[in-house]
Amino acid sequence: MREFYETKGREDSKEALECWYAIVKEAQWKNIAELKSVYPKADYVGNDRYVFNIKGNKYRMVVLILFQIRTVYIRFVGTHGEYDKIDCSTI
Repeated sequence: MREFYETKGREDSKEALECWYAIVKEAQWKNIAELKSVYPKADYVGNDRYVFNIKGNKYRMVVLILFQIRTVYIRFVGTHGEYDKIDCSTI
C-alpha cells in the first residue's frame, strides 16, 4: 500500500489508503454483512477476495479477507486500467 502511494503520480491516494487501513486495522468483522455495514460498496469477487473503491473510485484495492481468523491481506492496489487487467478472484 505504501509503495503504491509513494509512487510518482499516485500520491493523491495516500490519505484515502491510510484511512482505509486505520478502519480495517481496528475492524472485528465476522462476516460479509459486518463488512458491508462499514463498506456497503465493497464487492465480493470470489475466493475470499473483496474489491474496495479508493479515493472516490479513482483507484481499486483487492484484498483477501479471512473472517474466521480476522486477517486481511492486500493483494492489489491500482488504477481502474490496471484493475481491468487482473483476475481479482485469483490474485
